[in-house]
Amino acid sequence: MLKNRVMLYVALLGLTALVGCAAPKPKDYSAFRAADPKTILILPPKNSSPDIKATYGVYAQTSRPVAEAGFYVLPITLVDEHFKAQGMTVADDVHAIDIAKLREVFGADAALYIDIKEYGSKYYVIGSATVVTAEGRLVDLRTGDELWQGVARASSEEQSQNSGGIAGMLISALVKQVMAAAFDQSYPIAGMTTQRLLSVQSPGALIPGPRHPAYPKR
Repeated sequence: MLKNRVMLYVALLGLTALVGCAAPKPKDYSAFRAADPKTILILPPKNSSPDIKATYGVYAQTSRPVAEAGFYVLPITLVDEHFKAQGMTVADDVHAIDIAKLREVFGADAALYIDIKEYGSKYYVIGSATVVTAEGRLVDLRTGDELWQGVARASSEEQSQNSGGIAGMLISALVKQVMAAAFDQSYPIAGMTTQRLLSVQSPGALIPGPRHPAYPKR
């Protein structure tokens, strides 16, 4: 009886390992390819984090990866100024605008909606980390269909190396706190996040648009 239980336990462990190592399911780009958007309107990101700098810390770094993916991107400065001129200074209100209206005003094929889930520094007993997490959705402004969705995260801990024991960790934590107070440490991390979320080089991100060399000729 004990032998049977041991064999069952080993079998379950093996099954768990196989499930854990299974490759992630490939993202379905069929709707994206069928819609074939050429012009993308990037809306000011919604900020679900407590840091007021999050929206523009991320927004300022969204155009490049989308343009490099081969799409024409409406200038975000002009887009943002248009919404402000209409009295819309909160991204949540912008995200609630009817897609038909966005299509009428901007003439874009699709709109990119971004929601910032994390932005800023997290403090631990010893040390801290700057983290930026964002979710994105690409919506067809002609039909309202969702063409793509993704999520990306970047952290300063990816580049940190703890050495020197407790004393070194304490000094490092103090330096990070001083730097965080003097500069927006989240801005470069936000750049890493937007690249992971939108760059065609990142798994599960955007696929090549009409101006990208890898775009399939039709």
